[in-house]
Amino acid sequence: METKLKKIILNLFSIFFLSNLIFSQPSNKLEPIDVFDLEYISNPEISPNGEMVLFQRNFKDIMTDKNLSNIWVVNFDGSDMRPITTGNYNVSSPKWSNSGKMFTYKSNEEGKSQLYLYNLENNSTQKLTNLYSSIGNVEWSHDDKHLLFNSFVETKDDEFIEMPEKPEGAKWNAPPIEIDDMVYRYDGRGYRKSGNNQIFILPVEGGTPRQISFLKKNPSSAIWLDSENVLFSANLSDSSDFEPNNSEIYKLNIKSGKIDQLTSRFGPDRSPIVSPDKTKIAFLGYDDKFLGYQQNSLYIMDVNGENVKLISQGFDRNISNISWMKDGKGFYFQYDSEGMTRIASINLNGRAKDIVDELGGLSLGRPYSGGTYTISSSGRYAFTYGNVYNPADLAVGYNGSKNRLTDLNKDLFDYKELGKVEEVWYESSYDSKKIQGWLVYPPEFDSSKKYPLILEIHGGPFTNYGFRFSAEVQLFASKGYFVLYTNPRGSTSYGKDFANLIHHNYPSQDYDDLISGVDHVADRNYIDENNLFVTGGSGGGVLTSWVIGKTDKFKAAVVAKPVINWYSFVLYADNISFFYKYWFPGMPWDNLEQYMKRSPISYVGNVTTPTMLLTGEDDYRTPMAESEQFYAGLKLNKVESMLVRIPGASHGIAARPSNLIAKVNAIIAWFEKYKK
Repeated sequence: METKLKKIILNLFSIFFLSNLIFSQPSNKLEPIDVFDLEYISNPEISPNGEMVLFQRNFKDIMTDKNLSNIWVVNFDGSDMRPITTGNYNVSSPKWSNSGKMFTYKSNEEGKSQLYLYNLENNSTQKLTNLYSSIGNVEWSHDDKHLLFNSFVETKDDEFIEMPEKPEGAKWNAPPIEIDDMVYRYDGRGYRKSGNNQIFILPVEGGTPRQISFLKKNPSSAIWLDSENVLFSANLSDSSDFEPNNSEIYKLNIKSGKIDQLTSRFGPDRSPIVSPDKTKIAFLGYDDKFLGYQQNSLYIMDVNGENVKLISQGFDRNISNISWMKDGKGFYFQYDSEGMTRIASINLNGRAKDIVDELGGLSLGRPYSGGTYTISSSGRYAFTYGNVYNPADLAVGYNGSKNRLTDLNKDLFDYKELGKVEEVWYESSYDSKKIQGWLVYPPEFDSSKKYPLILEIHGGPFTNYGFRFSAEVQLFASKGYFVLYTNPRGSTSYGKDFANLIHHNYPSQDYDDLISGVDHVADRNYIDENNLFVTGGSGGGVLTSWVIGKTDKFKAAVVAKPVINWYSFVLYADNISFFYKYWFPGMPWDNLEQYMKRSPISYVGNVTTPTMLLTGEDDYRTPMAESEQFYAGLKLNKVESMLVRIPGASHGIAARPSNLIAKVNAIIAWFEKYKK
């Protein structure tokens, strides 16, 4: 009996020991908890001589659920990589001095984010500011003696509502909040305080920042024109609330405070940069035609605003992040084309040439664009390098070369198998237009099996997905799903005509583009046509709710942070002055039919697809009321549905690591519930 009992105990111990060994082994597939291990590079800053690169290394803290960052430095050849700052803080935005002997950065290590100076000659750090408000982009003066930046200056408004004096010790409610501005709240920032951003100058050796602007509107980040003047762009018009895109470029004299307007056309003029010889100003802008999508073009003018010339005539892509060449005979810039971000050059005659591609996106969640670069006077450049298999790393190059210096996620991806990503092109059933997409395979794919498919739709709608890493898409794939993401009409990176196919026509035939993509890949014998699912966020949420109002081919849907009713949206979102005149022909009460025939709420009676709605409680871009309207309609029609509210989340619903995990797990749980 005793021997038998010992054998049973030994067997149980062996089972327990072996099971512990099995469960302690990490999964070879990407898991939601792995989100906390993902890192990426942003804000690369190459030194003026091209010999060193500063960069921001971004990581996540699992204990505080925060996104954090530090500043690192590395030689151009990849040697001597080392941290400048350490610790669990937000340290960001390095900016070289013109001499390359110093740089500034921002850090919240003492609570509020402040500006710091690092001296490379003696490896010393000096705190420069002690401001109450956040600090904008920093610019060094040409002699490296002063810094230029923006910061918010709060003002006190006279109280309109008078209240009697309360008795001593009485506990009354907080006084009423008075709002009389058209734009009174911002997504991610909450209700607007009285005041505006202003321009400040600060001596590099420290001291008190001196406010040099006293504007009643918000200026852009200012730059130096010369030792006596700075440039900025702003919409200073009295009608700025009703013409939100009509910004101009201005010159501000530091001593006198005098402001001269340099541009005057109707439309946005912005992002001025001064030529090496200080005789020309380059800038971005366009003639505003009230289209849903309008592309930046590149212009130059004399420093007094005369002789404006369009440089990028015929270049049918949106230009951003412009830099003068050292000889003043052309520019470097970046642009998106067919889901790929590139660095290019353009001469003064408008001839453009690509330099390097694969500027990785900076959104870990979904495969959006967003990468950036900097270039030195020697022509060496540094950029955020990324593709579908890695978040943004640091790369450098010269004259078209590409040398990757970091591989931040190698420790994770060495034992995590990602899903293979295949580029696909297909024709839309509506008009045979070519549509680009990407199909992500489940890890350990077996062509003899059948797999469910998720259609994941991007937001915007005027933006693009591309050949970029996406934690959300890879997590869906790791659970055994194929994932299709595409750029239907309305997407950027295919030219202004393609994007404006949905001008005053959204949603519309973008639906046909999406369904054609699903039909194109579902013909493959390893995709289960009986297990199709659909999800998308923001503009993708609009299209997801639209899709299920038009077809019942999907087993389940997750509609994230959508617009459901355009009538309520244009009066309730955080950009009241914009949407009604750029996305619609006018006010909702004058165009009721136009608004409602584009509103998914109008088709909620057709929906039979089990649907989850998922939105942040503090979303002011597509407010919670939009999701609640659709949820109410689904419930009244007895459609299986669920409303998921993410506490404390704004429109960037997956900004915090745990929220990204919650979003992915909610979507997978809903799809698993209805998967055959």
